[in-house]
Amino acid sequence: MVDLLNDPSITVEVESLAHHYRAKDGPRPALRGVSFSVRKGEVFGLLGPNGSGKTTLFKILSTLLRPASGRAAVCGADILASPEEARRSIGVVFQNPALDKRLTVEENLRHQGHLYGLSGGDLTGRIAGSLERFGVAERGGDLVSELSGGLKRRVELAKGMLHGPAVLILDEPSTGLDPGARLELWARLKELSGKDGVTVLLTTHWMEEAERCDRLGILSEGKLVAEGTPAALRSEIGGDVLTVETDDPLALAAAIRERFGWEAAVVEGTLRLEREDCARLLPQLAEAFGALLRRAVLSKPSLEDVFLHKTGHAFSPRESRGQGS
Repeated sequence: MVDLLNDPSITVEVESLAHHYRAKDGPRPALRGVSFSVRKGEVFGLLGPNGSGKTTLFKILSTLLRPASGRAAVCGADILASPEEARRSIGVVFQNPALDKRLTVEENLRHQGHLYGLSGGDLTGRIAGSLERFGVAERGGDLVSELSGGLKRRVELAKGMLHGPAVLILDEPSTGLDPGARLELWARLKELSGKDGVTVLLTTHWMEEAERCDRLGILSEGKLVAEGTPAALRSEIGGDVLTVETDDPLALAAAIRERFGWEAAVVEGTLRLEREDCARLLPQLAEAFGALLRRAVLSKPSLEDVFLHKTGHAFSPRESRGQGS
């Protein structure tokens, strides 16, 4: 693990984290040796389907769950050895609203401040500043139950940033938001990271959301299978992606290999070619096997293609392959 005390530019460091849950048929792994680091002011996304281990990792970094093995540190504080110190550096926004609907917006933030030992004029000033920062200053006296989903998310951000943390951790932040509210959310997150230097770490299964991150870690079945900027990850595939629908993809893949020497993969019933010259090769395929091709689509690599390339199976947001959430 990088020594965070000697490298203050790194605010989150994870090394070989592993965890499992008990099941009737024995331990069920949720994380398998996950390692990565996040720098100050960076928006880092953890992309993966349900069951990939995202939420388990979120809980561990939020000090809500103790890992089976491995280490993690936030702003130099080890989450196991110094959990209280780590918590002071972390703001948390859960997937499901953690606001008391029976209280007003201001009352929710005041309660949050008390949990961090804030009080008096300092707390009052922080509440006013945080509500202003996230555009809900005029909603302080409103009951949370009266707010829209987008406004609730803004209040969640104001609550999470009330104590001035260096790291903001969000679990599936766009869940339940309409397109306009999602754009508003991302404007706030980019402002936090770019203007204020806050490190933002979020989990997501939305490809559109993942594309907005500075860097990504792709999780599948508890493993970190890829890490990098969205552009760098897409460039690992290179060239174009040609997907072909046919009645017998395995037979067609074998025929293409025999006829042209090109390697084609068959993934979940679809034949795929990943080559720099797919656009040039498509007419040759059509001429040689036109009668067998039901549909052929030529495209540039996407993050979904990256996931498929790294794991061997297609990305499905609701997929669960027996792992932890």
